[in-house]
Amino acid sequence: MTVDFLITGASGFVGSRVAAVARRQPGTRVRHLSRRTPPGAGPGEFVRGDLGDPLSLRGVCAGADVLVHCAARIGGDPATVEAVNDLGTRALVEEAVRAGVRRIVYVSTAAVYGRGPFRGVRPGEVPIAPASATSRTRAAAERHVLDAGGLVLRPHLVYGEGDQWVVPGVAWLLGELSATTLTGCEALLSMIDVDTLGRAAVAAALSPAHDGGVHHVNHPEPVSVPELVGAVRTVLDEPGGGAAVDVSTALDRAAGKPLALHHLGMLTVDHWFVDDAFWKGLDCSPGEGFTAGFSRAAPWYRSFLQGRKAS
Repeated sequence: MTVDFLITGASGFVGSRVAAVARRQPGTRVRHLSRRTPPGAGPGEFVRGDLGDPLSLRGVCAGADVLVHCAARIGGDPATVEAVNDLGTRALVEEAVRAGVRRIVYVSTAAVYGRGPFRGVRPGEVPIAPASATSRTRAAAERHVLDAGGLVLRPHLVYGEGDQWVVPGVAWLLGELSATTLTGCEALLSMIDVDTLGRAAVAAALSPAHDGGVHHVNHPEPVSVPELVGAVRTVLDEPGGGAAVDVSTALDRAAGKPLALHHLGMLTVDHWFVDDAFWKGLDCSPGEGFTAGFSRAAPWYRSFLQGRKAS
């Protein structure tokens, strides 16, 4: 029996991994939702549709058994973010329900909880309190999926080849603070490498043990900030260009710089989410953990950061 996947955001950081894993599954057909069909695309590989234009989504889910929704608008003007993340997801889910799609999976984010500290938090233990338009509209997208009986996956920090926010953000912050490292900061962070997240999303989409609801999808072992910062330093030619900086000094140096304060907010308090139930009974391992995952991605990060510096 063939399982027909429709994947949104399949050209993106997470969605590309989901699509690659889905294509490797025996007995699957994979189609991508896209605003335009890429040159050279094979017949039936792409379905035309734009999340920012609900009318364009009519009929896109026809024939699909599984919808894995990875697309999201990150940043930009609030109206566009709402149109894509909230209204676009609502229209997409309505099409999935109309077409009789058996499983809807939405790859969301733990950012819908807002600012920490969160220490060992399980799904349902803290309220949704998004702190940005992006997170607010992604929380709205979650509600559309859940109301249709779908499955919502909430990773926190996703890293690996193609990451242009987590590790590059820490690298930028060290340079902005003229710091080699941050002292007095022992926060714990939930993380997952993007390849494992891709495998987990497909496994959840196919698993008879996972019905609708919310799951945290991270490696079970949190990563300490010293471990993360230490790893980032290994891929920097000039790690910070200064000395060790304590949290109080870092906050002073970041004053008036919203992006720097945002990154510091991530690093100075716990953002640790747990969900042992997700991995149990799932035909997917949470992976080897941060040390091994980062080592594999380190050459890519080094090249990316050097290229960004040169430009």
